[in-house]
Amino acid sequence: MRATFSFFVSLLITCSVQANINVPFSTTHNVEIDGVVSANEWSHANRLDVNNVMRPFNNVRAPVDTTVHFFEDGQNFYILFEAFDSSPERIQARLVDRDLIWGDDIVGIKIDTFNDGRLAYQFFANAFGIQSDAIQNEMTGNESDSWNTIWQSQGKITDEGYIVEFAIPLSTMNFSQSDAEKTWGVEFVRFYPREHMYRISHIQYDRNNACDLCQMQPVKGFAQAEQGDAIELISTIVGGYSQTRDVSPQSDWVGERGQEIGLDINWGITPEISLQGTLNPDFSQVESDSAQVSVNNTFALFFPEKRPFFVENADYFTSMLNLVYTRNINAPEYGIKLTGRLAQHSLGVFFANDETTNFLVPGNLSSRVTTLESRSNNMALRYRYDVNQDLSLGIVSTLREANDYHNYVLGVDSKWTPTDADNIRIQYVHSDTEYPQDLYQQFCDDDLCNEQDAFSEAALRTQYGESIGGSAFRLDYRRNTENYSIRIGHFDNEANFRGDLGFVSRVDRRTSVIGGGYTWRSEEAWWNRLRLRGDWDIHHDDNGDLLEKEIEAFFSINAKYDTFIDFGHTRRQRVGLRQDPSILRVSGNTTLFDEYFNRLIIETRPTADLELSQRFSQGEQIDFANNRVGDRFVSDSSLEYQFNRHLKLNAGYEFVKLDASGANVFTAKVMQGRMTYQFDAKQFVRLIVDVSEVVRNTDNYIDDVTPYYKDMGVQLLYSYKVNPLTKFFLGYSDAGFQDESMERLTRNERSLFFKISYAYTQ
Repeated sequence: MRATFSFFVSLLITCSVQANINVPFSTTHNVEIDGVVSANEWSHANRLDVNNVMRPFNNVRAPVDTTVHFFEDGQNFYILFEAFDSSPERIQARLVDRDLIWGDDIVGIKIDTFNDGRLAYQFFANAFGIQSDAIQNEMTGNESDSWNTIWQSQGKITDEGYIVEFAIPLSTMNFSQSDAEKTWGVEFVRFYPREHMYRISHIQYDRNNACDLCQMQPVKGFAQAEQGDAIELISTIVGGYSQTRDVSPQSDWVGERGQEIGLDINWGITPEISLQGTLNPDFSQVESDSAQVSVNNTFALFFPEKRPFFVENADYFTSMLNLVYTRNINAPEYGIKLTGRLAQHSLGVFFANDETTNFLVPGNLSSRVTTLESRSNNMALRYRYDVNQDLSLGIVSTLREANDYHNYVLGVDSKWTPTDADNIRIQYVHSDTEYPQDLYQQFCDDDLCNEQDAFSEAALRTQYGESIGGSAFRLDYRRNTENYSIRIGHFDNEANFRGDLGFVSRVDRRTSVIGGGYTWRSEEAWWNRLRLRGDWDIHHDDNGDLLEKEIEAFFSINAKYDTFIDFGHTRRQRVGLRQDPSILRVSGNTTLFDEYFNRLIIETRPTADLELSQRFSQGEQIDFANNRVGDRFVSDSSLEYQFNRHLKLNAGYEFVKLDASGANVFTAKVMQGRMTYQFDAKQFVRLIVDVSEVVRNTDNYIDDVTPYYKDMGVQLLYSYKVNPLTKFFLGYSDAGFQDESMERLTRNERSLFFKISYAYTQ
């Protein structure tokens, strides 16, 4: 009790001191970012203790001491972390690629340069100084580590723990330009992974306040901080040689050489506003997407964006509806993007052309992806006005145009936090869309959609002779406190609403949901958090016909060694396929099936080198290919093992089985393996193997189906990164498949490629 009281008093004293934290200014002290603290190098810096555990426990004394020193010189923010540890041999630090340090001993800083609780830049490094940077957006709740910038860090393990030195160029961040002293929000953080994953901060957090960034500590300084007209030029050279062939029947390899030269431009017009441009860009991905099980799924799969031009400042374009999904833009010749904040105004605009036009055709029971072989223009605009810290108003608009096709979207939204715990978000969007006259024929089983059974939902959703208009509405209320949470929402996508630049896969659908949860916490038991949660939701189409009704409850346990156990039960009523596919009506045209799921998730990190995850799901689910209920079982396993500080294995295996009418319907498997050897902080070599296999029982299907299909992809990749923008890739990949007509898996694609990018900064 005395220790607890002493710590409480010390926190009160610390908070009173922190109320007037200053960042010293000095240009007479030179700091070398080498992980070594030289004499007098940090003698002029301010100093703080980082000693408050805010997760998994609530504002208790940290088990280890951490001291942070900091100052600025108008150009850089210099930070020194001294992370003490009585058992330095237990420090967890790996040589990994950038942004992959999570799970290690880590220190870092979050910076809100506008001190308004809206957005924070994050700079973290492990005990070796390997970096991870990100942007946290309080408005959307997203943290994006796809944001990358150039800064310095170096770490070293010592007999007393470890130290890490940072030098963060102020020009990497947007801030209000003035000659006066500035007030920024700051949090210094240490992650200490032992029996628990301790998140240690220099400030206290109120768990009854749902806004994390609003609780960051104000610091004063940076009076001479200037960005100027910072310009980055990133030139890119991509080249390679690829071969393809037919395998059934087998033909000779046909080769093709390719090379492209591109240029990216990043211009800091002002400290608040930046402009990115790209000419003849390389929008390819160095690593392919991970395989996903798509069998018995009527909606399109989502894949994350990885291409640098689009992920840079992507948080400026987010809203409740996913209206900007840039994977739809496939092969542009150029693009331009303007983003920034000025006082209470935030703006993001981008424009890019495309050699083709890809978009989703949404529905209430299914969605399809289509491509128009015509060039398109694509634009997105997002504006937000922060009335005050509690209220924000926004506008979002997207545009897509091609021959005989367009999709225009315009909407407004708002976020209001009437109390620290309550959050209300509203969005209304309207769209205008015109499809080519013959587009619907792409989704028919015959050339002219002459037969009743030849139709699909996508064909009916695109069979219009003129433009169509529709609206979407979102209302979401959430209350989050230390012990309980409440959520109430209503979401409505009208039948003719389209968001073709985004990922909007469901329309003609109105959803209402109510849910919540309760949390218990412990600082002494083997567990640190217990949580009971659940929700009820119901879905109708525009005519009021029932599409789906669901109730679910889950109970989760967070415990030592990063252990997470979650189990729950879901019961659902859902309609199956349309009996007459030539009409969209649901009532009298579908069967309402009963489904249920039992789910169990176990995740743990029993040692510093091993992470395990296992997910099971069992229950009854609709067999969409045959419009009936079947017994479904899913097992999804993954592991990560760090052999030493250089070599790491990631492996995963997903197994899905569906039985119906007393026999198997299909069995699907996805196997993934990634072996990475990290030479140092700058270079690695990685072997990637992905295998997918689907076996169908043709005797248990109504229609003819492919009884067997297997594909395999292999990639060997070498990477050298001077910094996030100057890097070199060299790789080899091949792919093959096997179906019922082939005796073995046969390669049909192979390629050798390289990519070089060089950043020039002025």
